[in-house]
Amino acid sequence: MTFLEPERLWWLLLLVPLAAAYVFAQTQRREYTVRFTNLSLLDQVAPHRPDARRHVPAVLFTVALGVLIAAMALPAMPVEQPRERATIIVAVDVSLSMAATDIEPDRLRAAKESAQGFVETLPDRFNVGLVAFSAQSTVVSSPTQDHQAVVGSIENLQLGPGTAIGEGVFASLESIRGFDEESQDDPPPSAIVLLSDGENTSGREIEQASAAARDEGVPVSTIAFGTGAAMIDIDGYQVPADIDKEALQELAQVTEGHFYEAESGGELDDVYEDIGSSLGTETVHEEIVTRFVLVAILLALATAVTSLLWFQRLP
Repeated sequence: MTFLEPERLWWLLLLVPLAAAYVFAQTQRREYTVRFTNLSLLDQVAPHRPDARRHVPAVLFTVALGVLIAAMALPAMPVEQPRERATIIVAVDVSLSMAATDIEPDRLRAAKESAQGFVETLPDRFNVGLVAFSAQSTVVSSPTQDHQAVVGSIENLQLGPGTAIGEGVFASLESIRGFDEESQDDPPPSAIVLLSDGENTSGREIEQASAAARDEGVPVSTIAFGTGAAMIDIDGYQVPADIDKEALQELAQVTEGHFYEAESGGELDDVYEDIGSSLGTETVHEEIVTRFVLVAILLALATAVTSLLWFQRLP
């Protein structure tokens, strides 16, 4: 058991002066009884009762207060809950060549819309992550079942220089490996969906990434954006926005994924239909405040009942 707000347990220190006041009151009562010299009336003033019994209501009341204070600290129990482990990483090319307008309105906008549409059609149970790559790769969003958060992250992607497709694949694989503690020994069923114009200009070669994904059993499905007949402006110079569909097709083929043209993105249903499911567990803390409050109520009732039965009064 743990407490979600442990700092509130300091309130338990208030019970110390309360207990001290009770002990002091009992001492004063005993001294008063001894000073009372009319022995014939002594039994009426302080009738004999078992010492332990007369302290029971006070002890029960103090314990009830302690339990209520503990309830304020939000007690919780660790509970193992099932968790879907199936994971899809969406890797989006944000290189400057993706600004080309040979696809309306431009390659990056088309890629964003395709990626967002794909994420929105994923079943809720799937975990989905986001990787962006230009000259370097970045894990924008770790795998999560909050698909709308990933959709928002896709919308915020910005262009950068260079194209490192291989690094995008490697970053996606790393994100899958770090999904949970079980991933190293028992990788989750997973796939990568990579959206790019296909020309690798920096980082590790696509062939290295293909081999790594194949060895880890992670299929990479690719979507090619662009016709190749486009120019982009870089620092005032018109530069060809080349496209390498063959490289993307080879990446998909080696890893047993699927290759698509940009306009066929709707066929990506095949990607998650082929993944399957794998249930793992995760530890969550479940509040048990109600139990503590119930115990406190029972202790309060016990305080009242014992006081009425033994002393004909409420504490």
